[in-house]
Amino acid sequence: MAEYVPSPSDWVREQVELYESSGGTKGTTLRDTGLPVVIVTNVGNRTGVTRKTPLMRVKDGESYVLVGSQGGAPKDPVWVHNLRANPSVELRDETVTQTMRVREVKDPAERARLWALAVAAYPPYAEYQTRTTRQIPLFVAEP
Repeated sequence: MAEYVPSPSDWVREQVELYESSGGTKGTTLRDTGLPVVIVTNVGNRTGVTRKTPLMRVKDGESYVLVGSQGGAPKDPVWVHNLRANPSVELRDETVTQTMRVREVKDPAERARLWALAVAAYPPYAEYQTRTTRQIPLFVAEP
């Protein structure tokens, strides 16, 4: 991968640093929620640099569902554009890191099923969808 450039967001940068420096034994939950997160490493679609983002852990068998909620903001998070441009990622779930390929979920039935899994894992997603007119994108990361 290309040069890693940490996030300009303090909490993201600090979470990634703690997660990785501990070998996946610390920093594995979202701030004070106690809910598990994974670290998704991808390539910036415009910069070509390596980016790392903590995302809620939403599992579907051996796959992971990546939710582009950004708290219900009007625009997709930057990492969504990165995945659309380059679907190869590295996903770290605690101490296990694996190379995965992502695909954006377009099928309405699959989307409904995966959205239900996402909301079950992190209930605020339902509220986030009501805050925005965009449909929150979902990706499936598969080994």
